[in-house]
Amino acid sequence: MGLLVEGVWHDQWYDTGSTGGRFVRTESQFRNWVTPDGAPGPTGQGGFPAAAGRYHLYVSLACPWAHRTLILRALKRLEAVVSVSVVSPHMGRFGWTFDTAEGSTGDALGGARTLAEIYVAAEPHYTGRVTVPVLWDRQRRTIVSNESAEILRMLNGAFAVFTDVATDYSPPELRAQIDEINAFVYANVNNGVYRAGFATTQSAYEEAFRALFAALDEIEARLSARRFLLGTQITEADWRLFTTLIRFDAVYNGHFKCNLRRIVDYPNLSNYLRDLYQVPGVAGTVDLDHIKRHYYGSHLTINPTGIVPVGPALDFDAPHDRGRFGPP
Repeated sequence: MGLLVEGVWHDQWYDTGSTGGRFVRTESQFRNWVTPDGAPGPTGQGGFPAAAGRYHLYVSLACPWAHRTLILRALKRLEAVVSVSVVSPHMGRFGWTFDTAEGSTGDALGGARTLAEIYVAAEPHYTGRVTVPVLWDRQRRTIVSNESAEILRMLNGAFAVFTDVATDYSPPELRAQIDEINAFVYANVNNGVYRAGFATTQSAYEEAFRALFAALDEIEARLSARRFLLGTQITEADWRLFTTLIRFDAVYNGHFKCNLRRIVDYPNLSNYLRDLYQVPGVAGTVDLDHIKRHYYGSHLTINPTGIVPVGPALDFDAPHDRGRFGPP
């Protein structure tokens, strides 16, 4: 775990001393948008028109934020349009690396050894965390975006002429509802597990813990009356929740001390999780080996021995009951 300061790498864990033991996630800094015609998006500069073969994703199979983008890429059948490089699951003193001996694909573009090199290539004096996902522009040789929520929407809509998949996971008529549930899930669940796991005081941990399980209880109740978060239609909000749920019992329950209940203990949430996992194309984006090796082997301040647990036994292919609400 580390960060760049003026383009120089520093192996440095998160500083929670100034925040009362609370983990505070920093904002993404690259906020440009790929758009159909290259016009500017909601933030950043223009000049990034959608094109086949121009853009490249750097991801970790372990990271839930990067996992979101892989799911949308698969669902929209953009594999031949947007290429991918996968970092090693182990994050050591050099951060994310392209160590093929550890399970990385290597950097398919420039042969970089670390993801930090990609950031410095885009901004030589970059200061900040080196995170995945990264959407890279081959033509301009720069980072378009490192904000997963915005990359999701680019993959959902900007490349429409390059795919025969018309499904819209963020339709305009549902956008306000999607944004509302996303904000709730992000604060309490997606980031909530990290706020619990990376807390360095008892009070900060318990604060995050209570908010997390209150949110899961609320979502469990919500799913008692509908198949997906917003009804019968799968949206971006479901995929953003999914990437946390799929990791919960294997990692967050034990490693991050989020152990009041497991997802398997929630009837609606566990069936919902299996329903989403069984959507064609999604299972191929899930790699529990990378997930467990990353969290248990990389966070030595939490798990000093680096021992990766063998269990738990999880069967996401088991039947689910969500069809009772009708087809998706």
